[in-house]
Amino acid sequence: MKLTKFSHSCVRLEQDGAVLVLDPGAFSEVEEALEGATAVLVTHEHPDHIALDRVVAVLQGAPGIELWAPQAVVDAVLGALGEDTEGRVHAVAGGEEFTAAGFAVRTYGGQHALIHPVIPMIANVGFVIDGSLYHPGDSLIVPDGIEVETLLVPVHAPWSKLSEVVDFVTSVRAARAFQIHDGLLNETGLGMVEGQLTRLSAPYGTEFRHLAVRESVEA
Repeated sequence: MKLTKFSHSCVRLEQDGAVLVLDPGAFSEVEEALEGATAVLVTHEHPDHIALDRVVAVLQGAPGIELWAPQAVVDAVLGALGEDTEGRVHAVAGGEEFTAAGFAVRTYGGQHALIHPVIPMIANVGFVIDGSLYHPGDSLIVPDGIEVETLLVPVHAPWSKLSEVVDFVTSVRAARAFQIHDGLLNETGLGMVEGQLTRLSAPYGTEFRHLAVRESVEA
């Protein structure tokens, strides 16, 4: 499949004419990423993972698009979209399997990583696509029962530290890894974090490298 990186946590997957987009958030090129899409997966409700008004506008203009997300996201989308007469918006939790735009999808996890004990926990669902590519959203849950070939790594967040990110990458042991959740880092910070990930993941068989915005690779 063809993987195209957009800003922050948004990625676009293309295969056999089908287009699947994950986490078109407020820091991302939402409309560009969603052009021609037939399915959207959203890991959780935070605006950097779903730009609600912009995504709903695309859904309104393209009635063929379906969306899968945790219940809170579904409720917000339906509240803005109005009645979902065609059943295009689907609630999903961890431990499920379904097909979206011809891609086989398995879900993992169930909750967002802890930001702070006084901040309420919300749902977060990680997605494995076609048994080979893993987008964890805002979580460092290692998918069980599967060998991931391509890992999308949330390299920086208010809820993580570098040692946890390294442990996540070395635990999954994917053949290749690319960065997501990088929208809050400047060039200096991103270079430092990615340099450490490149060095520390290599002994575990993972090739980590940076993807520029709009850069595409085979995943």
